Amino acid sequence: MADMAGARQDLLTIFQAALDRVEGRRCVRESLQHDPQPVSLIALGKAAQSMAQGALDALGDRVLDGLVISKAGHMDGALLNGAGLNCLEGAHPVPDERSLRAGRELVEFIQSRPKDRQLLFLISGGTSGLVELLHDGIDLAMLQRVNQWLLGGGLPIDAMNRVRKALSRIKGGGLIPYLQRRPARVLLISDVPGDDPGIVGSGLLVAEKGAPDRLEDLSLPGWLRAMLPAVPGERATAADNVQVSIVASLSDAREAAAEKGRELGYAVNLHRAHLGGDVNIVGQRLAYELGDAWPGLYIWGGEPTVQLPEEPGQGGRNQHLALLVAAQIAGRQDICFLAAGTDGGDGPGEDAGALVDGGSVGRGKRVLGITPQVCLDRADSGRFLAASGDLIQTGPTGTNVMDLMIGLKL
Repeated sequence: MADMAGARQDLLTIFQAALDRVEGRRCVRESLQHDPQPVSLIALGKAAQSMAQGALDALGDRVLDGLVISKAGHMDGALLNGAGLNCLEGAHPVPDERSLRAGRELVEFIQSRPKDRQLLFLISGGTSGLVELLHDGIDLAMLQRVNQWLLGGGLPIDAMNRVRKALSRIKGGGLIPYLQRRPARVLLISDVPGDDPGIVGSGLLVAEKGAPDRLEDLSLPGWLRAMLPAVPGERATAADNVQVSIVASLSDAREAAAEKGRELGYAVNLHRAHLGGDVNIVGQRLAYELGDAWPGLYIWGGEPTVQLPEEPGQGGRNQHLALLVAAQIAGRQDICFLAAGTDGGDGPGEDAGALVDGGSVGRGKRVLGITPQVCLDRADSGRFLAASGDLIQTGPTGTNVMDLMIGLKL
């Protein structure tokens, strides 16, 4: 049986195998390797650089020009400019003036291409905040207030994007008319449950189905709901000039983690259902399952939700989840648990998540002199996990397929 140090290293190895499987450069390169068509490239999201590099690998000089919009720290402008691609930064998770500029530049780039030019869109998570063009009557301050509320309001991603679409001229298929019938191929890295293309990046090129969504079924504050009547209700229609496909998803990452676990000799238990809902309930459930489980590797994926206090501390939902589990397994010598964002980020800061074990609580208490619950109540889990030495840093990963949770019972 592996010791705890070896078990922790195995979890990191398994997590990295999952990231490698869904890395944007690899997935896009494989999807385009038999495509002879010259294109103008448009890459949007946290994985924009890696997806753009995959297109360059596959198409070479058939990439005639391009626009790449990503998050600060997720893009090497010199590298992409050298390949003839124009690079812009938007803001994430709360949009700012850079996001509005990126929206204007996106529309201008599309409309300035020749009418018969094939457009190649490479879209990943984060696009909703990075690129925006607002309806008349909605300004930046209003948009920022909405997004700040959404981030701490506990809504699932599909509900958050329903609100975002209602305020936007380009989301929910709103970008389709700007194509002016130009042919477009759209490759997506999915960061949403069910891999619905209409939710990834808020569906810039995916027309909404059914009647306009007035969001009556969502629990929204009055000030937010008051914005919505001024927003036009018309929707873009589906277009036969737009071809959409998903090149990487959470299921791919989970399968890769399972394969690496078997390669390392573990009995693997792969949970394919999306793990969502309140992070506090999820944490209790996973800790209980691991505590009562047979020895082996346990893999989950999804995106639990967090309701933040007015002044949250350090850390994101994965760190919160990991600390919840750490509190439940404290003192045990046979369990370790990893929770991390596949994009390399988890809330503010540079941490992707955390890897905890039965000694995490003791290590953190010795340094801070407080219990995990104090930090959990303040949404300050990152401070405790920094003290216990359990934070994970990957840097930008070139992908974004939600979160992975991996437990190991020895």
